[in-house]
Amino acid sequence: MPIAESGYRLSAAISPRLQVVETTDSTNADVIAAAVADPTGWPHLSVLLTTDQRRGRGRLDRSWTAPAGTALAVSVLVRVPAIPAVARGWIPLAAGAAMTRAVAAQLRSTGHSAGLKWPNDVMVDGGKICGILAEALPSDPDAVVIGAGVNTRMTEGDLPVQTATSFLVMGCDVDEDRLLADYLRALDEHLVALAEARGDAAGAGVLGEVEALCATVGSDVRVQLPDGETLEGRAVRLDAAGRLVVASGRVETAVSAGDVVHVR
Repeated sequence: MPIAESGYRLSAAISPRLQVVETTDSTNADVIAAAVADPTGWPHLSVLLTTDQRRGRGRLDRSWTAPAGTALAVSVLVRVPAIPAVARGWIPLAAGAAMTRAVAAQLRSTGHSAGLKWPNDVMVDGGKICGILAEALPSDPDAVVIGAGVNTRMTEGDLPVQTATSFLVMGCDVDEDRLLADYLRALDEHLVALAEARGDAAGAGVLGEVEALCATVGSDVRVQLPDGETLEGRAVRLDAAGRLVVASGRVETAVSAGDVVHVR
């Protein structure tokens, strides 16, 4: 049975287990620990969420915090045995696309525009509103925990960096339940498509969906690579593995990890 607050009825109808906690250090860490201890108790699309996460983690070992009540932290456990291991790099990209669609649905008729910054940051009008971190379950290679942090009611002074934004800062209302339900539904659709296509992201339509939403493709970028080197050029496409292909002159480089800045 899901453990759900009345405010998340739409999401609880999609998730077999939706658990809301008042506060926690990290929803991802909690789900990983709980699913390792009780695998059958955490089926596919199980959710843990809070509006008070104290020690959130992001990509590239970054940490972040937000005042209580100003951000939605949600972790989803997905079980993907039918997606080949070589194609699972598409899971966080698919999650980013799913969340971009969910955020965009909240912004209809507001004049604001949501897009994806590779690999999976959700941006609105160029400001980051959501970050995503996917982690494999250490006890089960077929299970992945996807964490997302959405800036809902942060004031301008609460924002962690100048390049961030929130629904409140934009003057927009947010229905957290609808946002989460839309995200879960789209995420599951992408994963089902990947599984049915045996990991072929192009055949599944996932590559096209991510590229269509990705504001990075077609932009001039500067990429800080994990080894400290910097790559500059134009992001021209995603390859079959979900890597960002950056053209610098006549040379194309496929980037699998890095910190991307859109150069205006």
